[in-house]
Amino acid sequence: MGPPRTDDQSVNGPYVFHNVTRGVALATRVAIAGDSETRRRGLLDADHLESGSGLWIVPCEAIHTFGMKVRLDIVFLDKLLRVKKISHDLGPRRMSVCLRAHSVLELPAGAVARSGTQIGDQLQRNPKSADDATDAARPENSAGCSGGQCRSL
Repeated sequence: MGPPRTDDQSVNGPYVFHNVTRGVALATRVAIAGDSETRRRGLLDADHLESGSGLWIVPCEAIHTFGMKVRLDIVFLDKLLRVKKISHDLGPRRMSVCLRAHSVLELPAGAVARSGTQIGDQLQRNPKSADDATDAARPENSAGCSGGQCRSL
């Protein structure tokens, strides 16, 4: 199956997802699965997901964890990136569906609880920049948003 996906650009991707409602970064290294091949492959060969990493599958209304080795938090989003449904700590051989969703954010188990993300929250997707790591490390950003940037958990 190849090397673990955690070192792969498709997992440690170029996007940051901020929870605007809570003022926190939900994930800081999110890849996009926007074509048929990457949506089918998903995180199937991932042995481990680093904190802050994730996969955004678009379009998507349902996911499965058959063949998965890691537990996931699943966040179903509408077209405006509002949280429609959350499946916490989904283990192998499970399915989760939300027919009102337009896309799915797959995160390491526990990420949603740490961020306080809830149904109805508004998310925002931004390209990852070199400044993201620097901003998250600054003391003024450790307790919330400052200058439009949200803290990372």
